[in-house]
Amino acid sequence: MADLHRRTSMGRFPATTTPTATPPCPSPRRISRTAATMFASLAALVSIPGLAASPSTLQLSDLSKLTSLKEPQISPDGKWIAVIVSVPDLASNERQQEIDLVNTSTGARRALTSHRKQLSMPRWSPDGSRLAFIAEDAHSAQAQIFVLPMNGGDAVSVTSAAQGVDAYDWSPDGKQLAFIAQDEATKLEPGKKQGDAFKVDHNQFLMRAAQAPWNLWVVASQGGAAKRLTQGTGSLSTDQQDDTPTPSWRRDGQSIAFAQFPDPYWGTSFKSVIAQVAPGGSASAVLVSDQGSMDPTYAPDSDALAFLRPRGGDQNNGNAVYVAEHGAIRDVTQDLARNIQRYAWLPGGSALLLEGADGTTASLWRQPLAGKAQKLDLGDVVAHPEISVSRQGAIAFVGSTAVHPDELYLMTSATAKPRRLTDINAFVDGVALSRTTSIDWKSTDGFQEDGVLTYPAGYRDGEKYPLALVIHGGPQEASSVAFAFLPQWLAAQGIAVFQPNYRGSTNLGDAYQHAIFRDTADGPGKDVMAGLAAVERLGFVDQQRVGVSGWSYGGFMVAWLTSHYDTWKAAVAGAPLTDWVMDYTISYYQQGDIFYFGGSPWVDKYWDIWRTQSPIAYARNVKAPTLILGDVGDPDVPLVNSYEWYHALRDNGVPVEFYAYPADTHFPHDIVRTSDVYRRWEEWLARYLK
Repeated sequence: MADLHRRTSMGRFPATTTPTATPPCPSPRRISRTAATMFASLAALVSIPGLAASPSTLQLSDLSKLTSLKEPQISPDGKWIAVIVSVPDLASNERQQEIDLVNTSTGARRALTSHRKQLSMPRWSPDGSRLAFIAEDAHSAQAQIFVLPMNGGDAVSVTSAAQGVDAYDWSPDGKQLAFIAQDEATKLEPGKKQGDAFKVDHNQFLMRAAQAPWNLWVVASQGGAAKRLTQGTGSLSTDQQDDTPTPSWRRDGQSIAFAQFPDPYWGTSFKSVIAQVAPGGSASAVLVSDQGSMDPTYAPDSDALAFLRPRGGDQNNGNAVYVAEHGAIRDVTQDLARNIQRYAWLPGGSALLLEGADGTTASLWRQPLAGKAQKLDLGDVVAHPEISVSRQGAIAFVGSTAVHPDELYLMTSATAKPRRLTDINAFVDGVALSRTTSIDWKSTDGFQEDGVLTYPAGYRDGEKYPLALVIHGGPQEASSVAFAFLPQWLAAQGIAVFQPNYRGSTNLGDAYQHAIFRDTADGPGKDVMAGLAAVERLGFVDQQRVGVSGWSYGGFMVAWLTSHYDTWKAAVAGAPLTDWVMDYTISYYQQGDIFYFGGSPWVDKYWDIWRTQSPIAYARNVKAPTLILGDVGDPDVPLVNSYEWYHALRDNGVPVEFYAYPADTHFPHDIVRTSDVYRRWEEWLARYLK
C-alpha cells in the first residue's frame, strides 16, 4: 500500500498533504453565471485606478490548473536543469507532459519535448552533451529510451524492448546504457490447445496471468542490438513497483550494481539484495546479501557503494543509507535515525545529500561518511524527494511552501539558500489561501507528536467552526505544511482541517515509526484523539460539528475511530482497510502486513491480534454517517474491504453511501475522477458539518 511502491516504503498511500495534484485531490467544477459575473466585476475593478481586486477564493476547478514538476536533473556543469512538467488536460482526461530545460542563472525555460507520453527519467550524459529520457515509442507503444543531442537534432530511440524500459543508467564514458526491462510472457503455441491456469503464490487476487521477470540489458548509447546481462529466476523489478530501482555503473565501467528480488511479485520484495554483473557478460554475483537492500548507487569518485535498507533490517524502522567500502558495510545515517526517502552523492564522495520527512516539513541534510548530518537551511520550503547534484555540488530539487505549490529550486552549494527558478504555478498567488500551521501535543503514551492545522477561510477569533480531520495514509507517511489542495479546498468552504501525524508516521524518527508494531489501531487512534483534543483546546472548534476522513490507511483510521469513539458527525472512508486478515490474503502487499504483527494471521500464535485490530470486528458500533469511496481494481486495498464496511453499516441503520470508480488503481489517477472524489468528499462533510 505504498506511495512509491518501493520495497523500502511500507506506506499504504501517500500523505494527503503531498504537494500539488497528488491524490486525494478534488475536481474541476464549471463556473456558474453568478461566479462568472463576479469575476468580470473584479476584472473591471482592477482597471480602475487606485483599486485592486481582492484575491479570489480557491475553486475546485483550480485543481485542473495545478502543474506538477518531477525528476529535476541538473547538468554536470550546473548550468541547466531538465525537469518533467505535467499539466492535467480536461479535454483528454490525461496529463500533458513535456521535458523543459531551465537555465540556472536566469530561470529561462523552454520545452525540449512535446506530445510525448510516459515521460520519465531525464538523465544527462556524463559530459552533458546529450540528454536521455524514457518515453512512449510511437511504433511499439512501449516506453523506450530516447537520446537527444543538446547541440541540435531530434531525439532518437535507442532501445526496442518488447515490454518497454523501466529504468536505466549511463556508463561513465557515455558510450553505453544499462537498462531494466521485463521479459516477454510465455506465449501459447499456435494451433495447440492449452490450459491458461497459472500458479498462485505471491500475486494479488486480481492477477490474470503469471508475471515474467525483469532483467538487465546493455545497449550502445547510439542504438543497436541490446545484450542481456542477467539470467535466472530472480527479478530486477516487481509487478507493483512504481519506481524500478535504477542500475548503477561503477566509475571504471567494469561493473553494474542493481537490486535483485526473489521473483517478479511485490509480496517477496522485502527480501531484495544488491548484486553486480560485468557489462561484457558474466554471471552476476551478490554484493550485499542483507535482505531489504535497495537503490544502489556508486560514488562518482570512488568505489564506495551506497544503498537504502530499513535500519537494522527491521521493516518497521525507517530507511537508512548504508555504504559498502573496503569490505565493510555501515549505516552512515545511524545518528540521524530518520526515514530517508532519497539520497545522492555529493562531489568528492565523502558525503551524501539526504531527503526525508522532518516533523511537519521535509528536509535536506548533508551527511558525511563519518560524522553527524547537517541540516540544510531551506527556509519555508518543503523539499520533495527527487534531488539532483551537479559535478560542482549545485543542488536542484522541487519544493513547495504552505501557500505555493510545486516550483523548481536551486542551491549553488549545500551551504547556500535555495533560490526559486520557476513561477509555473503563479496563478495560486492570486488565490486567497487559508493559514496553515503546525501544532504539537503529547500523546497518552508520552510521544511528543505533531500535525498540521488549516484555518477556515475568513477565520475570526471568537467564532466557532466545524472541523474535519484528514488523516494521511501509509501508515509510513507524514502530513506536512506543504501546499495541499484538499485541506485548502475544505478550508475555502468554511471547514477547519486538522491533519494529525500518528505513531507509524515517518517524520519523528525510528522509535515513533516503529511504535506501530503490534499496535496498528489502538495506539494510532489514541494519538489522533490526543491531537484532536489539542486542537479543540484552541477554542474555535464547534465540538458538535467534527468529522473524520482519510484514504487507504487513513481510511483504516476512519473505520477504527468511528467504531471506537462516539465523536464524529460525518466520516469519509476512502479505500479503507477494514479487515486485516482479508487484506493479507488477497492484496499484493501480503508479507508487508506480517511486519506489523510478527506472523501470519493463519497460525495460532497470531490468530487473535489480526482480528482484534480489524475495524470490521467493531462495525456495529459505528454511528457516524459515512461516505465510502474506492477503485474497483485496487490491488493494494481490495474493494472487498469497502463492500464489507458498506454492508455492515447499512445493515445496522447507519446512513451510508458507497461509490466505486472503474479504475485499476489505488486512487483514481485521472483529473476527472480525482475531481469527482474531491467533490463528493467535500459535499458529504458539508452536508453533516455545516
